[in-house]
Amino acid sequence: MKYGSIILEKKEYVTLKRLINLSGNYKDEARNKSVLRLQKELESAIVSDEEEIPNDIIRFNSIITIESNDGWSNTFQLVSPTESNYSDKKISVLTPMGSAVIGYAKDDVIQWEFPGGVKSLKVVEVKQNNFNKQYQL
Repeated sequence: MKYGSIILEKKEYVTLKRLINLSGNYKDEARNKSVLRLQKELESAIVSDEEEIPNDIIRFNSIITIESNDGWSNTFQLVSPTESNYSDKKISVLTPMGSAVIGYAKDDVIQWEFPGGVKSLKVVEVKQNNFNKQYQL
């Protein structure tokens, strides 16, 4: 892990905590495990002011390209659950994929459990959407 722990902007950290608290238990075991793991990662997260967040950190509205250890790759935008739209490649932070990547940086390798089992993901690219700077809760 490039920075030693996941890094989150203060407002995004608060938003994640609220979303997790409101999400309750999912019927889908993989989603439940992902949310619980994200909740655990929040305990040791580095929480910073907006101007201190490195530009290569995956945040709300970031556009991410990842590759898995089995040759699969995908590019998507990380969004809140209400903005999620799979056909537009907008993935909710509370899905297993979204929970896996939030707060990680370009070139990080993440081991995460998905419905098909544990996968190793490499963050290939992180682009910040200009909306991040205006993110209001």
